[in-house]
Amino acid sequence: MRLLLVEDDELLGGGIEDALTRAGYGVEWVRNGPLALAALAHEGLDAAVLDLGLPGLDGLEVLRRARAAGCALPVLILSARDAVAQRVAGLDAGADDYLPKPFDVDELLARVRALQRRVRGAARNVIEHGSLRLDPAALSVTHDGRPVALQRREFMLLQKLLAAPGQVLTRAQLEESLYGWDGNVESNALDVHVHNLRKKLYPGVIRTVRGIGYVADPPA
Repeated sequence: MRLLLVEDDELLGGGIEDALTRAGYGVEWVRNGPLALAALAHEGLDAAVLDLGLPGLDGLEVLRRARAAGCALPVLILSARDAVAQRVAGLDAGADDYLPKPFDVDELLARVRALQRRVRGAARNVIEHGSLRLDPAALSVTHDGRPVALQRREFMLLQKLLAAPGQVLTRAQLEESLYGWDGNVESNALDVHVHNLRKKLYPGVIRTVRGIGYVADPPA
């Protein structure tokens, strides 16, 4: 799962990014309102953690504009504005949850998990593909009931492919999902992850579409 983190405080943002990354999430961190609004229009994200006191454009206005533009991304507001009227305003603007600062990291992680369950439904999060079973909430993969040990980005890549069986995903789509807008990614990084997945899974799970990308063919 890839999260958008919108936080202008460097120290706090770094701590949140580290906690989310250690919990197995991919994190795209932006630090001002205009960048947040642009990121919310992006397709490679699954949810957002949004501060309100942002430079350039207030977080509440970012959320209002994103919702008006049709953005349905689940959003958790994380803000020092803790008055009841302010929390109500945030929820009315389109937030799915609201956590006042200061907060406990464990509670933040629990609310992100709850957001996933409420929006998608816990049962629908589990992906079954032939003898493979991928559980995003537990960050686990099993093959014929036996656990498969995957690195974080291997897990993210497999989840992206299995969530769209039969759909060819381009290299650009997959790289964006794994690395966001990081321009320093090695050109063969995606191929290395695919190679490692193929060694750990049964043959035929991931098919190369030459010159385009990869696809997880529906199981026979």
